[in-house]
Amino acid sequence: FFFETKVLLYCCFLFCFQQFLELLKSMTSSSVVDKPPVRRVAIFGGTHGNELSGVFLVKHWQENGAEIQRTGMEVKPFLTNPRAVKKCTRYIDCDLNRVFDPDNLGRTVVEDIPYEVRRAQEINHIFGPKGSDDAYDLIFDLHNTTSNMGGTLILENSRDDFTIQMFHYIKNALAPERCPVLLIEHPSLKYATTRSVAKHPVGVEVGPQPQGVVRADNLDKMRKIVKHGLDFVQLFNEGREFPPCTIEVFKIMEKVDYPRNTNDEVIAIIHPKLQDQDWQPLNNGDPLFLTLDGEVIAYTGDCTVYPTFINEAAYYEKKQAFVKTVKIKLTAKHIRSCILDQNTS
Repeated sequence: FFFETKVLLYCCFLFCFQQFLELLKSMTSSSVVDKPPVRRVAIFGGTHGNELSGVFLVKHWQENGAEIQRTGMEVKPFLTNPRAVKKCTRYIDCDLNRVFDPDNLGRTVVEDIPYEVRRAQEINHIFGPKGSDDAYDLIFDLHNTTSNMGGTLILENSRDDFTIQMFHYIKNALAPERCPVLLIEHPSLKYATTRSVAKHPVGVEVGPQPQGVVRADNLDKMRKIVKHGLDFVQLFNEGREFPPCTIEVFKIMEKVDYPRNTNDEVIAIIHPKLQDQDWQPLNNGDPLFLTLDGEVIAYTGDCTVYPTFINEAAYYEKKQAFVKTVKIKLTAKHIRSCILDQNTS
């Protein structure tokens, strides 16, 4: 009996030691992905000239930027569409947040070129070129929406470990306040956003807020998101390692238009039960639209979706009543700044 007990204890020891070695192996530097430090950061406001939280914050930080400065990096507040800001309108000739594609960025500058296309080329020259090693590391692009989206983070690349880790940090810092993440990666929906000039583009969308209006609560929410994002960058640059993390995101699937007649006029409006229900589940048979004659148009689908940008004022011209999203999980790898290796080599 004594011999059998010793064998059992020895086997248990071997098993525990093997588990310890596996844990130790997972914690070693070999499992960490080294990322370049983030040294150049821009904060864009006024991409749409009537979305005033970002306009107010960027103008304030241009005058007094102490709160956005962090050791070891340059943070540049920048007003992206000054003409639209001056007129308090979304844009002058076309949507600045849709023209950062190769065709527009490489377009010949002639006298009648749209103002926003010319401005996009200027922004690409200052903060890019887009897709190059010389591009800014990170851009926060500050937006407001008339939809009830709260403080939303917009992700463009599901494989961007650095940005996913940042979003995980921001969400935890803001908890228990909700901070949804919208993933706009899609095979056919191409946005060509202003922030896409950077290696790590970050959209910040805060609402509800009317166009041409600034609300203190939304401005404060946007300010906190930027603060926590910059805090994350500083910690990363200083050498903190961020272990693997998983976040829930809402992946865009489809844009849904309003019902229209043969003259392309809207003939039904967002149903009261859908209005302001951004990020809430929408199931087959739930009401979507309501005609002025009282007819209810219901959702038909074989799976639960989560609508957002519901009844966004700026999207009437884009023929978009809301976007359908589905919930998915994204996992980021264990990351650290490779500056440590450079310092110790």
